[in-house]
Amino acid sequence: MSTRSSFATWLDHHGYSLVASAGRMARRPWSTLLTVGVMAVALALPLGLWATLSNVERFAGDVQQAREVSLFLKTGVELPRARALADELRARPDVAAVELRDPDRGLADLREATGLGEAIDVLGANPLPSLLIVRPTGDERALAGTLEQLPEADLVQHDAAWRERLDGWLRFGTRLAWVLAAMLGLGALLVVGNTVRLDIQQRREEIGVLQLLGATDGFIRRPFLYLGACYGVMAGLLALGLLTAAELALRTPLADLAHSYGSGFALRGFGLQHGAIILVAAALLGWLGAGLVTGHFLRQTRPTDT
Repeated sequence: MSTRSSFATWLDHHGYSLVASAGRMARRPWSTLLTVGVMAVALALPLGLWATLSNVERFAGDVQQAREVSLFLKTGVELPRARALADELRARPDVAAVELRDPDRGLADLREATGLGEAIDVLGANPLPSLLIVRPTGDERALAGTLEQLPEADLVQHDAAWRERLDGWLRFGTRLAWVLAAMLGLGALLVVGNTVRLDIQQRREEIGVLQLLGATDGFIRRPFLYLGACYGVMAGLLALGLLTAAELALRTPLADLAHSYGSGFALRGFGLQHGAIILVAAALLGWLGAGLVTGHFLRQTRPTDT
């Protein structure tokens, strides 16, 4: 019975601390809005960069032809030999798939893509060679070098250089996002700490009385921890709101631009799972800032027996 009563008292104090913290924030709307706004911007900048990099990386992953190697065969290579060569390449361990496009299909694709049907008809005979589109399992440059040595090969095309540069930029951007997150997270932590410090100064006498009455550090610290967590949650919500507004503003123009290039790419924001993780992280950031400041204050003001 005593254990249940102690737990109920502990739970009541947590509930009271949470409600009291929310009430103090409500009584100072402008100060609360300023603190939450600064924290929200500090959170939104690295999160926005991370979301941008995720969309770019997803777009790069959707462009499968960036890893494809186009092998144009010599015009004298007959279609049966082209099919046999395709089967030989499929048996290689460094080849994931091979697609054969015969001259007739190549001419049809050219006619459809360019709209120059009449001009193509003037040519008479089909001048296009057979084409093998090879998708590698590993390094496309090494495979392209091997394909160039084939006696049937006339031209080998691949463009992996731009993808390597893109991957390098993505790695740099990810590192930059982490650095910004660390720097701006520290700034948000200092903002919460300073706000909680001002609140502690206003309640200095009350805290001193509680210490003289024997209140534990945890009892005194708890309302300020909830205050910091509330700041963090509100800042996280505002940051998500800002990023969602930015996504909605950019989604339609980007979709129209992608559609003009024949792509169905669409901007993707944060889902429910990511949003929940961001809110929890923001709450923990506020909790940590409040805990550091309150702990330092209590160590400085704790009464001694001497």
